[in-house]
Amino acid sequence: MKTKEIIFIVEESLDGGYEAKAVGESIFTEAETIDDLKKNITEAVRCHFDEANLPSIVNLRFQREEIITI
Repeated sequence: MKTKEIIFIVEESLDGGYEAKAVGESIFTEAETIDDLKKNITEAVRCHFDEANLPSIVNLRFQREEIITI
């Protein structure tokens, strides 16, 4: 059955750059810039799925953690 959408959670890396993890699939990639991350995600998704099951949409959800002191 063809997956229509795959979701990635994107976070800033502690070492700089960005990390992306797929929800429900074993796909992980990283890059220094958002543009490079998008290219890496596209490549990783194409490698993970065969052509018949390739998702038509990749949804990036950016997660940011911020701490404030009171």
